[in-house]
Amino acid sequence: MDDATDDVNQAIAGELQLMDPHVRASRKRAGELLDPEFVEVGGSGRRWTYEAMLAELPDRPGSSLDPPRFEPSDVSGVLLAPGLVHLTFETLLGERKTRHSSIWRRGDGAAGWRMYYHQATRVPPSVD
Repeated sequence: MDDATDDVNQAIAGELQLMDPHVRASRKRAGELLDPEFVEVGGSGRRWTYEAMLAELPDRPGSSLDPPRFEPSDVSGVLLAPGLVHLTFETLLGERKTRHSSIWRRGDGAAGWRMYYHQATRVPPSVD
């Protein structure tokens, strides 16, 4: 496996961890996967920062051990530059389909890969 593939796979692993209700419910664990400069533009259009996301993530949909839970599909990624990966994928959460784009960057030392930016777009039921 080459370095680019390994970097993409590590970013994908982090993305999947952020969909795990155990991680979402833990400020510490989620905080280790989000970059301190993290920004998200959610499906509602709301802008989230690192602190806002960590404060509300345990109460967001998909954070409970009870259904619905995230069902990811078509996860793929590309290495944009050394230490920078762009991922795209879709999720189902109950009946809600969403398309996602995220940028992961490698931190210094033990920080590892962290989500730097995330964009979610809800897909209306009439759109394939």
